[in-house]
Amino acid sequence: MAVLLTEKAAAEIQKVREEQKFEPEMFLRVGITAGGCSGFNYSLGFDKEFDEKADSEYEFHGVKVVVDKKSDLYLDGTTVDFYEGLERRGFTFENPNATKSCGCGHSFQA
Repeated sequence: MAVLLTEKAAAEIQKVREEQKFEPEMFLRVGITAGGCSGFNYSLGFDKEFDEKADSEYEFHGVKVVVDKKSDLYLDGTTVDFYEGLERRGFTFENPNATKSCGCGHSFQA
């Protein structure tokens, strides 16, 4: 399996790409970093550096997504969505590998 990007999240990514006038070779990089209140933080960003040996590449709804292979182990099966409501707005992560997560949803423990 892989990281999955919902149609709504892909539309928001495309919107940001257009607003920021990113170069066509820029892709969405999804990963994890050490830290946060639960051990790992989710990370999202735009990048154009791709390492064939260290990265996995996917495409969802016209958005190229790259995950480094270390993060891929922790994010396998994770769905990245976009939520927009009165109380908050942003990307969400539904990670089946997380054994514990914080209240804000931006960090987890595996």
